[in-house]
Amino acid sequence: MTSTPADLIFHGGPILTMEASQPRAEAIAIADGKIVAVGTKDAVLGHAGPATRQIDLAGRTLLPGFIDAHGHFANALQVVGWANIQRPPAGPVTSIASLQQVLREHVARRPVGKGEWVIAYGYDVDGLSDGRPLDKTDLDAVLPENPVMVLHNSNHGAVLNSCALALAGYDASTPDPAGGVIVRRPGSTEPAGLVMETAFIPLFVHMPQPSDDERLAQFEAAQRLYTSKGITTVQDGATVAGDLDLFQRAAREGHLCIDLVLLPLVLEVPGMLRERFPEFQGQPLELPQPARDVFGPYRDRLKFQGIKLLLDGSPQGKTAFWGEPLLTPGPNGEAHWRGQPVCPPEQLFEAVARLAGQGIQLFAHCNGDAAIDLMIEACRRAGLKPEQDHRTVIIHSQFMAPGQLEQYVELGLHPSFFTVHAFFFGDTHLANLGPERAGRMSPMASAMALGLHCSNHNDFSVTPIEPMRMVETAMTRRTRTGVVLGESERVSADAALRALTIEAAWQIREEDSKGSLAPGKRADLVILDGDPTATAPEQLNDIGVVATIKDGACVYGSWEGARP
Repeated sequence: MTSTPADLIFHGGPILTMEASQPRAEAIAIADGKIVAVGTKDAVLGHAGPATRQIDLAGRTLLPGFIDAHGHFANALQVVGWANIQRPPAGPVTSIASLQQVLREHVARRPVGKGEWVIAYGYDVDGLSDGRPLDKTDLDAVLPENPVMVLHNSNHGAVLNSCALALAGYDASTPDPAGGVIVRRPGSTEPAGLVMETAFIPLFVHMPQPSDDERLAQFEAAQRLYTSKGITTVQDGATVAGDLDLFQRAAREGHLCIDLVLLPLVLEVPGMLRERFPEFQGQPLELPQPARDVFGPYRDRLKFQGIKLLLDGSPQGKTAFWGEPLLTPGPNGEAHWRGQPVCPPEQLFEAVARLAGQGIQLFAHCNGDAAIDLMIEACRRAGLKPEQDHRTVIIHSQFMAPGQLEQYVELGLHPSFFTVHAFFFGDTHLANLGPERAGRMSPMASAMALGLHCSNHNDFSVTPIEPMRMVETAMTRRTRTGVVLGESERVSADAALRALTIEAAWQIREEDSKGSLAPGKRADLVILDGDPTATAPEQLNDIGVVATIKDGACVYGSWEGARP
């Protein structure tokens, strides 16, 4: 026995470490919330003492807790009060009539007063059997006296009913804002209901919210969405000023059982600074030293990691920015539609140069190859190089052009891919882009071959929190109809799991403390009832979580599901 006995020792099942030097182990020992030994059963049992609990995994699989590489925790606090109108398998909607029925049932369960907002999430026009998009009058028919916001499955837009459009001030005389789209009825300028990007973002950010006390009460349920899937670190990937105080209060008051990583949205940063540093007279996006110092360390399980930039919109919403036109018309029937950037390039170049020059890590949303080109140019102008270890992350890196990954290597950029798009929206991408361009989606195999640090994400609430579906889609790249998008970009189960663990940890500068199982690292673990590396890809979604362990404590399920 060693001088420091372990609190827990797990053995009796596959242990996947995500460590290249020792990818598999027979046992693991934990003391004071950290890993103290990983290796053979005989060696690890040398850390046992009289009070050590030995847990027999009974054939179940143990691996590092999953890390949410990009998502929106703020949405998890709210979906409990929203109507789920996703298409199967994530939701029940297959037609406009079924969507209307979901809204009726929702307000029957959660009655609203006249004038109160009703929100639904997951609208997917390609999942409707009606052959037409949702119109404001479809929503008026159900809730004529309440503003209704039906969130697009991209989270970059929403269909509004007449009441909501009136509150937003959108009518036939309203021009499209720069970087935004107000979809019109055919042959007129009258809004049809769908608004996207800068026509949507201010409305969503500033719409009425439940009180902080009400939202604080949802933290346990919101975190359970993640812990029930084995996730021990979550992200709020576009933190707005209205949520910042809530997150900090939740941390101070001990409401976080897992780690929460914040990425303030660049559009919100000036307002945050004015509120917290009213005497500061710096230039736009210049952060006072106290603000810079908050990035990096955890405080009560909460940390600021970097700043989120938004360059374009959604591929399935046709608001991404592409180098070549789509094969289908734009949101308002435009021919030769390529989408558009969210902001003028000069503003982007200035923001990247100013923030990177202050040592702030950047996370840039780029879906289309033209948006990726803009970010590459911004980073080149800012003088970014790999040896600076700036770890700029290009979120989504969805539809890449040949040569762009090589430029990532040159500049030190790294992708966070979104492989579940292949399943949920792949058939739509095929129609919009054709097989060659759609096959370039999330080129994980090529990126890994170049030595890039690639994470994978589900962008909740765009798609459900399903790590095993993320693994499956990275391995198969199959659409709903069974078409394979970019067969050469398939990766192994081990590589797919690394994208959810150690590579995701690297992107938030935590590879020394989490993401793999090694002595000295935090005991963030998940126990699964199957081994993802020994399961057919088509059966991965049947694997369940037995227990999720954060810093050595069980935060979901029970390791008693294994044998003590």
